[in-house]
Amino acid sequence: MRLGVYVGSFNPVHKGHIKVVNYLLDNDYVDKVIMLPTPNYWHKNNLLDVNKRVEMLKFYENDKIIIDDKNNHYKYTYQILLSLEKEYPNDELYLIIGSDNIEKFHMWDNINTILKFKVIVLRRDKVERNKYLQEYEKDFIYIDNFKNITVCSSDIRKGNYNNLDEKVKDYIIKNKLYSEE
Repeated sequence: MRLGVYVGSFNPVHKGHIKVVNYLLDNDYVDKVIMLPTPNYWHKNNLLDVNKRVEMLKFYENDKIIIDDKNNHYKYTYQILLSLEKEYPNDELYLIIGSDNIEKFHMWDNINTILKFKVIVLRRDKVERNKYLQEYEKDFIYIDNFKNITVCSSDIRKGNYNNLDEKVKDYIIKNKLYSEE
């Protein structure tokens, strides 16, 4: 089975994240997607507790979307991939990233381990993919025709809930999340 691995802060999960997952499933790039919120993110601070972010992601869990709450203690993506490889030894893992991540991909910890896995790169923000992808001796699965929606998570945290599904919006309001921002 082809398992997509979508790691992120999901602070909070929004329609843009779910659009990525549905696109990959609907267009047969992967058979299932594992969504995994990280407890911290190297360039982000003030993240909501990871357990709250897992609870919001659980609204999307089904037979094709797996919400992983066992591997989110790892600091680095390569550690997550190695752990999932042990958990799913008979499956192919596909790391899912946006093309905006490619610009700083060389800074990721233990990149050679990551590059042993398949990597799906979705076009985002008009990043010049060839400028960055050609430096790796790797065949990336680059999806050029994905039409992402621009969602600013900081706007959501400030109360603009336009790009949230109702269940996530209700959860945020009920639990008074992000009210200090």
